[in-house]
Formats: sequence, structure tokens, C-alpha cells
Amino acid sequence: MSLFIIKILLILLGLFVVKAIILSAVFSREIKCIQHRDPAARGFLEVLFLYQGLHALMFHRIAHVLYRMRLFFFARFLSLLARLFTQIEIHPGAQIGECFFIDHGAGVVIGETTVIGDNVLLYQGVTLGGTGLEKGKRHPTIGNNVVIGTGAQVLGDITVGDNSYIGANAVVIKDVPPNSTVVGVPGRITKQDGKKIDISLDHIHVLDPIMQSIEELQRRIDRLEKK
Repeated sequence: MSLFIIKILLILLGLFVVKAIILSAVFSREIKCIQHRDPAARGFLEVLFLYQGLHALMFHRIAHVLYRMRLFFFARFLSLLARLFTQIEIHPGAQIGECFFIDHGAGVVIGETTVIGDNVLLYQGVTLGGTGLEKGKRHPTIGNNVVIGTGAQVLGDITVGDNSYIGANAVVIKDVPPNSTVVGVPGRITKQDGKKIDISLDHIHVLDPIMQSIEELQRRIDRLEKK
């Protein structure tokens, strides 16, 4: 009996190894992108087995294929399983590009008609949602090289341009031009000195347009007082 159990365990271990090899081959690019962006990622296997953002993406890739085959029930069922395991909800209809990374991930919601470009980074609590009951395209289109901070809400059929940064807890309901930073509620757009946004994890040097306006007014007041 004990020999039989050992054989079963060895078979299961073999299947586990084969599965790991297949997944690592299919998602090798996403894993390398995560390693590049997350300083806490210590190794290839750690990312493969322990990162719920990657697991949610794995589920979604399969669910999206089922959705395109019009097997809607099975696609939604798979996305439900993904949400139970990862706390990340991605509708199977969403279109997601390469090198997509959800850091930490809990509470992320991505709607059905969302379109996400390449090299996009989301943090926990982000919602890419709709604003009404209208049919058709009702969720955001996110460009390439975009970072969306913790708790941000991007709502409606709007476009976030390439190389943009959405600050933590911002609420974005209007189009965002490329190379912009958006902060506040509702979201206010500011350029990062006219430069391309660096997609690194440096979140502390984000310009606030309201503070910029206040500082400019203060400088004008100072000049008037001197006169």
C-alpha cells in the first residue's frame, strides 16, 4: 500500500514539474518583466508560483480564448475561480497586452471592454470600470508604458495615453494625453516638466497641478508686495 502511495505521489510530482515547465515557457516574458519591475522578486520560480498578479493573468489568457470562442459561461466561471484564488477580477472580455503586471493585486477590477497596452503596471485596488448601463465600449483604453497607482479609479470609455502615470486614489473620467501625470479627485492633468514619464517605482516625485498653481500665485503675490 505504501509503495502504491509513493507511486501516486511521484506521478503527481511529475505532472507538477511538467506543468511548471509549460507555464514557465508560455509566460517567461511576463515573469521576466515582473522580475525587472519588482525589487522583491528574488527568482524565476518565486514569481511563477507565488505572484497572484501573474496567476490572475494566466487564468485570464485562457478565459479570454474561451470568451472569443463565445463560450461565455465557461469563460466567466474561470474568471470567477481566478478571483477566488487571487482577489483580482478580470472580465474575460478584456484585452491585455504583453508585460502586464499587477503588483500585490488585491481588489483590482478590470471591466469587459477594457483595452490595455504593453508594459502596463497596476497596483492594488485599481478599478478600470464603466460609468453606466450603455452597451458597447464602456471601459477605458490604457496605452503602453502606463503606471496606475494604488486605489485609482479610471472610469468610462476614455483613453489614457502612452507613458502616463495615474497617481494613487485619483479618479479619472476624462481622456489623458500621452506623457502626463494625473492626480486628485477628480483627476487633474499635469506634465512632468514636459518629459516622458519614467515607469520606475519612484512615486514620491509626482507633480500636483493644484500645488503648482498655488506656488505660482504665491510668487506673484511676493513680486507685487516687493513693488
